[in-house]
Amino acid sequence: MNEKQPVAYPTDEFDNPPQGPVGLHRGPRSFGARALPYLVVAAVAVICGLIIFFWASGTFAGSSSSASSATQTQTASAKASESASKSSAAASASVSASSPAASQSASASASQSASASASDSASASASPSQSQSSSPAADVNRSSSVVVYNGTRRTGYAAQQVAVLQQAGYTSVTPSNPRNRSSLPQNSTVWYQSESDLATAQDVAAKLGISQVVQVSSLGTPVAVVLMQ
Repeated sequence: MNEKQPVAYPTDEFDNPPQGPVGLHRGPRSFGARALPYLVVAAVAVICGLIIFFWASGTFAGSSSSASSATQTQTASAKASESASKSSAAASASVSASSPAASQSASASASQSASASASDSASASASPSQSQSSSPAADVNRSSSVVVYNGTRRTGYAAQQVAVLQQAGYTSVTPSNPRNRSSLPQNSTVWYQSESDLATAQDVAAKLGISQVVQVSSLGTPVAVVLMQ
């Protein structure tokens, strides 16, 4: 049997490959290419730092200029006020020196004003019975508790006044003797505890013929009558 003889093919570029690695690969990079990213980062950092520096410098400069302008404005206002006050004082002095009659007239007006104020104060500080007489009678509470103290030496005097009040319609009236005579008033007085008891105290005083009505906040009862005559 005959063996097959190898077929002879013509030679080409694949029969003699070049020496060394063949194909796609990254060759060695230069120093400039490797240093370029670092240079870019450094430049960006420098630019950001300059921007921040100029921004801060402009802000502080603006604040300081605003503060200095405000200070100058306050100083100018103070000087203007001082000059105005000096001018006013000088004008007042000149007017006073040139017109003594006007000065006397001003003094008389001041005296009249003071006397008018004093009279108003006196009318405002009138006796409690006078200022309280204008309270409406509709606020009188005849069921309110009333204690009648006998500050005199007359036996049964408080009971007599209690009967008068009961006849007038008061339903909770009690006679009593004072424990401490040193705290009693000189004249017969009606004491009341709060403003809501004022009308009742005035009505009690009118029924018993007492002219003095006084508020006592520490009073233990809404209304108390102190008989001293």
